[in-house]
Amino acid sequence: MERKYNKRPKLGIRKGDKVRVIAGNDKGKEGKVLEVLVKENRAIVEGMNLVVRHEKPSAGKPEGGIKRTEAPIHISNLMLIDPATGKPTRIGRKLNEKGKLQRYSKKTGEFIK
Repeated sequence: MERKYNKRPKLGIRKGDKVRVIAGNDKGKEGKVLEVLVKENRAIVEGMNLVVRHEKPSAGKPEGGIKRTEAPIHISNLMLIDPATGKPTRIGRKLNEKGKLQRYSKKTGEFIK
């Protein structure tokens, strides 16, 4: 019997973060996270993992044509860029001075945002 929990997983990457792709066709490229899909453990990164979509002409869009859009990338293939150093880092969570859990860079030990 499978248990169901209401807790969402802590992914470490949030909307607006700057990340580097560490695996896949866009390996080594950097971009900004546009959206995080928590249930699927994926994120949409600006300008990465582009896919081609063909649009049929319709009354709303009479031009139709070929459209390139970003597809989601698995969170395990992304690394957060440390704002202090500009290098990729792993992310941890620890209590700050006010006693609230906050993300921190494992490379420098500084809190993120």
